[in-house]
Parts: sequence; C-alpha cells; structure tokens
Amino acid sequence: MSTSSIDARLVDPAIARSLAGAAPRSFWLDQPDAPEPLPALAGGVTADLAVIGGGFTGLWTALLARDRYPDLDVVLLEAKTVGWAASGRNGGFCSASLTHGIGNGLERFGDEMPLLEKLGEQNLREIGETIASRGIDCDFRPTGELALATADWQLEGLDEEAVEARRLGHDVEVLDAAGARAELASPLWKGGLKYTTGNAMVEPGRLAWGLRRACLAAGVRIYEHTPVTSLSRDTTDPGMLMRTPYGSVRAGRVALAAGVPGGELLRRISAYVVPVWDYVLMTEPLSAAQVESLGWRDKRGASDLGNQFHYFRMTRDNRVLWGGYDAVYYNGGRIRSEHETRPATFISLAAQFFAAFPQLEGVSFTHAWGGVIDTCSRFCAFFGTAQAGRVAYAAGYTGLGVGASRFAAQVLLDKLNHHEDEERSRLTLVGSKPLPFPPEPLRSGVIQATRASIARADKNDGRRDLWLRLLDRLGLGFDS
Repeated sequence: MSTSSIDARLVDPAIARSLAGAAPRSFWLDQPDAPEPLPALAGGVTADLAVIGGGFTGLWTALLARDRYPDLDVVLLEAKTVGWAASGRNGGFCSASLTHGIGNGLERFGDEMPLLEKLGEQNLREIGETIASRGIDCDFRPTGELALATADWQLEGLDEEAVEARRLGHDVEVLDAAGARAELASPLWKGGLKYTTGNAMVEPGRLAWGLRRACLAAGVRIYEHTPVTSLSRDTTDPGMLMRTPYGSVRAGRVALAAGVPGGELLRRISAYVVPVWDYVLMTEPLSAAQVESLGWRDKRGASDLGNQFHYFRMTRDNRVLWGGYDAVYYNGGRIRSEHETRPATFISLAAQFFAAFPQLEGVSFTHAWGGVIDTCSRFCAFFGTAQAGRVAYAAGYTGLGVGASRFAAQVLLDKLNHHEDEERSRLTLVGSKPLPFPPEPLRSGVIQATRASIARADKNDGRRDLWLRLLDRLGLGFDS
C-alpha cells in the first residue's frame, strides 16, 4: 500500500509523529559494524556440499557440516547478503519448540511430543553453547516468555495448557490479571502464562553475522550477491550443477535452504509454502523512567493470545520491538521490494502499541520494516529430498525458525548423508509433509477469506466461523 492511499486526515497526529522518522529497514541489520559483503562468485568452482541460502538454516548447515565432516569442502551461496531475508527481519525469539508451540505440536505430532520437546530443548542449549564457544556477541538470553490475554475468551484453556507444558518438562505459571501486569505493566492484560523455560532472546542480525564469521573460520567458502539461477543434474558428473550470474558450482550434494524462493529452483516446494508478510516497529531507546514504568525486569519475550497476535520484546539498549498482527498475503504470492514498507499497517501497529503501553506516550519509532515468512499449512518446517537424494531441503517454518533452523540443518545433513537410523530421521515431523495449498488463483481466494474470518473471530469472542472450523478439521488452521 502506498502512502498516497492513506487519507492523512484520518491519521492521529500523535501516531503520525511517532512514525515520521522511522527508517524503512530492519533495525537488526542497520548497524554501523555490519560486515562488508563478500565478493560474488566469478567463474566455476567445485565442492562436496553446496548450501543455497545464507539465512540461519544455510549457515547452520554449513557450519555443522564442517563440524561433522572436517574434510568436507563446503560452499555457501547467498543471493544478497547473509541474514538479509527472514533471518535478519524477525523479532529475535529463539524458541526451543520445533513445532511452533506445544498446542500445534500436540495436535499434529501428539505421541512424539515428549521426544520433540527433549530434542528442542537440547537444540536450544546447543545454540547457546555455540554462541558462547564461538564468541558471538548477539545478546543471547534464555529468558522464557510471556503469553498474555487481552480478552476474557483468551483465558479459556490456559490451565490445561499449563498442565500439558509441565508434563512436557516446562516451568510455567498461570497468571491472573494482576500477575500479568506485574510482569509487564499494561491495562490490557486479563491474565496469561509465564514460561521460564523454552525460549531465549537474541539479536538475529548479529547471530547471522557471527555464524557467518564462524563458517569462514571453519573453512566454508561464502559468496554473497550470488543468486542461484538454476539447479540441475550435472551431465558431466554424478553431482549437481548450480548456475549463478557470473559463474557456476558443481557439487556432489546440495542443501537448499532458501525458503519460499527455493520453490523457483525446486518446484515441489512451491506447492507447500506461501509468502506471508510480517511487519515490525522498533522504538527509540527508552529513558530510565520509561523502562521503570513498564516493570519489565526480566525482559522476557512476550506475545498476546489473539488470533491476530502481537509479539514484543526489549533490546539490550532498552528499545521495544512491536510486531505481528497484520499478516499480509499479496495475491499471486508476489514478493516485491515495495512490500517491505506498508504505512497502513505501521499506523495500526503504532496505535495498538500505545493502547497497550499508554505510559510510553510520546515515544518515537526509529525503524519500521517488513519481511516474508515462508508459511506452510502445518505451521512448522517440513523436509524432503530430490534428485535421487542429491538435494535436501527445509522450508515452511511459519515463524519460530530462529531456533528450529539449527535442528533443520541437522536433518538436512542426515538426509544428504543417508543417516536414516538417526533418532530425528524417524520422526513423523521429519518424514511427513503438510497439506499443499491449492494453485492460484484459488490459493489467493482461500488465504484472503481465511484472513477475514480470523479478524472476525477476534472481534467475536474468539468464535470461529464455519470456514475456520472446516479448515481446522482439514488440519489447515491459521492465525496471524
């Protein structure tokens, strides 16, 4: 949506002022010490393993490949710069969950959840160990998280959720309104859940740059500004051939870690993922008095419990990140640079921010940005192989991919090296696929109808209409 499509007379002047200086780019990547881009690939190279994509999945795959197989020659190809896409545009919630939360996991992988939660906690712990051992300065903090109700209907089922979470090993407390407001001061909270396990906060841009540095130190060759334009069987060798604008790579194995754009190289991915746009605001650093007014002493990451939900956290320099709510699908699945800013959404987010935290009236936003989430119908990553096992892929995180991407990297290496006896390779999570989306234009119609129904549900005490109940029965439930 362009700025010209908004009637300035309808915008609260205070909201407009709060957004007036917001830079249209990710705060995490807009740092003075961002690394200089590495040169693009020029000419032809060979490798044992080629990794396509320089986000978290690709970086972890390259680094773990060198850890597992020290003699393996690894090349990583990134279309822009490392961490540029979803890995550098998210909220920095590094969750232990591999299933996009306990509820989604129990619904889809019930019998496996004790093992999945154990593997997820191990994965999160090992992320922290790698960050510490590699000296990555990304403010990794295992804080747990808050799930906060803003309406009475959102309180339903919280006691049961807490029981299930404790059964799976989590430390969780049910909060009443006073308890929720004691954790984070807002007049909106009706209650919620406080987890002290299962989540860490991280600065995602610095984590990506730290993994990039670790990969280079481990001997991985990284080429930035090197989009892969085609992926095919190498006719002169038993491996794969990747063509780039100025060169090519021949490799025996390929890990495809490019999210939605990966569907342009491997069509089977495109049936299962759609690009949903998520938008985020970041405030200026708060004063000591403003920080005190929030009472956010543990700086736990938080989200509300609406279907169209917000997520929010505080940074180490006392900024507040506020994102979510208005998940947007552009008909036809278009991914265009102009979609990275959406003034109408930023205005809504800012108004909702000040409704949640009226004590922060007058605070300005320094950054406002958007990015694509590769979304699948089961809300968590899926995996597969192609080209007789020469190519392995992961996609469809639907958010919460910061932590799960490392687990996905392990799965990709298992598949490429035929370690089918590995514990994780036997998981239904790993061996199954989500339901595919219908082709366009039906796909756009289904998604837009679903978004409208979700918005109505939030305004109707959470009651899901006939359309949403049908999608639930089909295993296609959605939220924002």
